[in-house]
Amino acid sequence: MQTFDGIISDRGSKYAVSGGPCASGEAAKAFLKTLCKTKKFAKATHNTWGLLAGDTPIKNDDGESGAGMVILRMLEREGLHDHIIVVTRWYGGKHLGGDRFRHVQDAVRYYLDNRTA
Repeated sequence: MQTFDGIISDRGSKYAVSGGPCASGEAAKAFLKTLCKTKKFAKATHNTWGLLAGDTPIKNDDGESGAGMVILRMLEREGLHDHIIVVTRWYGGKHLGGDRFRHVQDAVRYYLDNRTA
């Protein structure tokens, strides 16, 4: 598991991105459980994720409507299968509107550009 914390901050909201090998919905649940063992991530407002398990897309918006699909589209474009990406947001008190999708994209791009294979 790799985590990049504090990569985006906007109007009080803060973002992190995590990821690692993952091959199924059950493995995704285990990945999130491990991530949330860190109190900071357990208290996050949203842990949105996407995974291409083989050719099967699996996602969870965790209340950040539409964000899981953004992650899935980026995984598909990269051709990255059996790898989960989780974008974590701590809500800062102000609505971000459409900017939240840009932040999700930027977080995923940061992960893809900086992860070790």
